[in-house]
Amino acid sequence: MEKGQHVVAVAALILRGGRVLAMRRAPDNLAGPGLWETVSGRVEHGEEPLIAVAREIAEESGLEVRIEERPFRSYAAQRRGQPMIVILYRARHVSGEVRLSHEHDRCTWFTADEFAQHSSLTPLVAAVRAALADEA
Repeated sequence: MEKGQHVVAVAALILRGGRVLAMRRAPDNLAGPGLWETVSGRVEHGEEPLIAVAREIAEESGLEVRIEERPFRSYAAQRRGQPMIVILYRARHVSGEVRLSHEHDRCTWFTADEFAQHSSLTPLVAAVRAALADEA
């Protein structure tokens, strides 16, 4: 990877009733097996981030949601040793039950404190806290 290049990823903070949808990566997931996160994925070449987050929500959860068009937050991270920028979007659950993809083996709706107890992704935990605080 050239200097200054980053992997670009999106994540969805899907909110429902004072909780956020949390997903646990499957044991065979190459990036962080067992890690609790939110719906997320990489932006494909030429894809707009808003389109990418909508695609990831459909692929990983199957939920009907209303996505805020403006990004909520972003942060820098590392993914398997490569620099990455994560763009976070807030979304509100409209209907449906989660249909897990092969990428995750569990899901639940966590409060901010529950998410913090389960996830080691500090910037994501901070974003979940902020998103849920805005809901109150």
